[in-house]
Amino acid sequence: MMRVGFTQGIQRVGARSFATNRVWRSEGETHFGFREVPKTIKEDLVREVFSSVAKSYDVMNDVMSFGIHRLWKDHFVSKLDPGRRPGGEPLSILDVAGGTGDIAFKMLDWATEIHNDHQSKVLVVDINNDMLKEGEKRSLSTPYAGTRASFLQQNAEILDKVPDSSQDLYTVAFGIRNFTNIDAALRSAYRVLKPGGVFACLEFSKVDNAVLDTIYEQYSFNVIPLMGQLIAADHDSYQYLVESIARFPSQDKFAQMIRDAGFDMTGAGYENLTFGVAAIHIGQKL
Repeated sequence: MMRVGFTQGIQRVGARSFATNRVWRSEGETHFGFREVPKTIKEDLVREVFSSVAKSYDVMNDVMSFGIHRLWKDHFVSKLDPGRRPGGEPLSILDVAGGTGDIAFKMLDWATEIHNDHQSKVLVVDINNDMLKEGEKRSLSTPYAGTRASFLQQNAEILDKVPDSSQDLYTVAFGIRNFTNIDAALRSAYRVLKPGGVFACLEFSKVDNAVLDTIYEQYSFNVIPLMGQLIAADHDSYQYLVESIARFPSQDKFAQMIRDAGFDMTGAGYENLTFGVAAIHIGQKL
């Protein structure tokens, strides 16, 4: 089936220690960037951020990764190698937090061009309707609109409109760090995948070189919010986004979270990209 090698008013002082060492919070709280907020409002706060950046989403990722995110996404798709094999069934692919359709279209292009697969489909789900509208609009310039790419508003932690054991592949790219309850989302991913199905995540991560980490941190907190203001007139959303990267678990910790949800992972379970600026995590439902 697939080839797999299985913020506003916050001053950044000691951001790394804040992000990695502050572990206390009340049971009803979670983090939104470097702020502790009630769990009940994080979803709305994240929705506001992505409604704000929906139309400049690709530009945002270009700014945050020097444009390298495009190469990472291409590698992500080639690593998964999605597509129907001779004599096999078409794939059901679920792309989560993929509102703009970027990953979905890349996977369908790969399936079509590499495997001559014109039947496998992708369901794109996102909690943010503005992002989904952007993806639906973009789909009109592809051969997949209304046939092989569909869009559905869903909370990744619930996925109540996605049947159990119905998906061959679950992908999430640069989205999972924004979830309120990542563990719940991972359990939902496990539920909707078929036995043998693959969970694949591409996400910003932790740089594994101390010198490069310092440079990257300075760039992230001093340049990206400024560029957000200049390019999209939106400093605060970009400030949140770099804080959300700093708060995301390390590669090893996130791999353990995936295992705890029931997935089998080969070796470390992840591949670092560009010294760990981003990482791919892959698990399989046995």
